[in-house]
Amino acid sequence: MTGPGGHSGPGGRAALHPTLARATGPRAFLGLLQRDIWNTLRHELGGFLAQSLMQPLAFLFVFGLVLPKIGAADASYGTQLLPGIIALTLVLTALQNVALPLVIEFSYTKEIEDRLLAPISPMMVGAEKLVFATGRSLIAALLILPLAALILPNGLQAGGAHWGMIAILLVVGGFAGASIGLVLGTMVPPNRINIIFAVALTPLIFTGATFYPWRSLDTLRWFQVLTLVNPLTYVSEGMRAALTQSPHLGVGWIALGLAVSTAVFMFLGLRGFIRRAVD
Repeated sequence: MTGPGGHSGPGGRAALHPTLARATGPRAFLGLLQRDIWNTLRHELGGFLAQSLMQPLAFLFVFGLVLPKIGAADASYGTQLLPGIIALTLVLTALQNVALPLVIEFSYTKEIEDRLLAPISPMMVGAEKLVFATGRSLIAALLILPLAALILPNGLQAGGAHWGMIAILLVVGGFAGASIGLVLGTMVPPNRINIIFAVALTPLIFTGATFYPWRSLDTLRWFQVLTLVNPLTYVSEGMRAALTQSPHLGVGWIALGLAVSTAVFMFLGLRGFIRRAVD
């Protein structure tokens, strides 16, 4: 069937006139984004906050408050821990908010088919997933700041923080986590996603310089090199550079590592999404 201003395109979808497509595409993208935001505010807000904040709050409480109180860690450890917890919250929230919904939408509810009927390319549907998950991760990461001020013995030590650098890290780090989630959500079979999460998340958390500065691994060189494969390392070290005076990976290396890892995972994730969408 011929669509308005054009002929039938691949898969039976009516092809739009180029001018109409340019006008409709951004509106459809924003419409998908608006629907996801509305669904979160109306139906998923409590679950989203619980999923995103429970683990980092436990880490802050145990490692930042309990261990220093009982003398098992230095009193200043909480200040060194905070940048890693913010980075961990940012990356994991974005990752989970892409991977798990995608597995459900592709295999069970088939909701993804409704999204693919929008007058935008499958790649833009995948990109909307990345943008929405990044927005969620930004909110979760920012909520860590007031919570840390309440939990940590020394409060929130952010007087010399570089907020511009933090803002960039929040956006790019969120995209990095969302891109990893897009790879997992499109390339892992639905019946294996729980296994993959169990196998992948533990190394991601504990090799991401979350609980220790990267520079402190100089005496454990093989592990120090291994952590450079993990995108979370660059987000953690970037947050450490922006929030504290602790030794950290060079800012240039942080920018390079984060840019490369985000680009690689985004490319793989969008390619996997387009392949699943076409299938």
